[in-house]
Amino acid sequence: MPFPDAQALLAPLGPWFEAVKRTLPWRSPDLDLPHPDPYAVLVSEVMLQQTQVATVIPYFQRWMARFPTLSALAAAGEDEIHGLWAGLGYYRRARNLHLAAGILARQGWPADLDALLALPGLGPYTAAALAAQAFQWPTPALDGNTFRVAARLLALEGDPRREAAALRAWLQPALAAHGPSRVTQALMELGATLCAPAPRCSACPLRSACRAHLQGSTDRIPPVLPRARPRSTELYLVAIASPAGWLLRPPESKGLLAGLWNWPWVLAGTAAGAAERGIPYRAGECRAWPGWVQVYTHLRQTIHPLALRLGDPRSAPEGLVWVAAGELAKLPMGKRDQRLREHLAQPTFLPWTAEDWDAALAVLGA
Repeated sequence: MPFPDAQALLAPLGPWFEAVKRTLPWRSPDLDLPHPDPYAVLVSEVMLQQTQVATVIPYFQRWMARFPTLSALAAAGEDEIHGLWAGLGYYRRARNLHLAAGILARQGWPADLDALLALPGLGPYTAAALAAQAFQWPTPALDGNTFRVAARLLALEGDPRREAAALRAWLQPALAAHGPSRVTQALMELGATLCAPAPRCSACPLRSACRAHLQGSTDRIPPVLPRARPRSTELYLVAIASPAGWLLRPPESKGLLAGLWNWPWVLAGTAAGAAERGIPYRAGECRAWPGWVQVYTHLRQTIHPLALRLGDPRSAPEGLVWVAAGELAKLPMGKRDQRLREHLAQPTFLPWTAEDWDAALAVLGA
């Protein structure tokens, strides 16, 4: 079945959006003009990747207060950037945003979508959303909300992402006719507030033209796709202090916690028997706390938090460094490592087990 004319079908969207749109700190007051600060749109769209609006708002406000311009962000150090991002997750986004700011501060804003796509961390959706909202280019941005709205409007069977190219071509004339920024944000708003997985069709401005609504198939369009089960691991997270400071793993440029400082850790069961060989140094206070489960998108970690204070200085094992005690609170850490840092101030703790000693000795290379 051919797609209906998007320009006519989406005409009611603009007036509806004007009446109900949420006040967001990155949203321009005039959706018919280019955004007065494209950098604010860039920051918001990168932060909104796989993160809810309510979570992003306070991070965005703190970020813009500290880094109000591209040049301010480009000149910042990585520790400060990741410290401000800490807790927002998906830390590679902060590194990519920093790299993109450096490029844009030197070269200026690109003149086309392909050049935006070449910036670090900008995929097809983020580049198109930035182009439409910041520059009023008619570039359809397809995220989960927009795919869901389009799938129901057109009664698309199966995964609507397979129709991405056709949907972009279908939407482009509507963006050009009704305003790229207005239509882009209205589609996102509709998907986030009314055309959610459990839709509220009675309040939708497009219900009279929505094929899935007319067919009574909104409960199965789009289909719920199975998610891969997260991989599970169990590990000991070990805070070790000595006269030299705290033993930590410096930030890496890639991986799950790129740009963040980490406590050393050992997978459960990989260091069995280490304690039987004895303790080749003078140990002081040993602490353990009840553990927790740290959940990432594709990973569940069962955490056993430990702390050990050594009486004697010693060289840091390979890949780890001693950090002065006064610097610990300033270091950017992810939620998992922040939680152990906070535990260090708690007076209550559990007695150590043989497994705890095995983990600590394995970290120290003993």
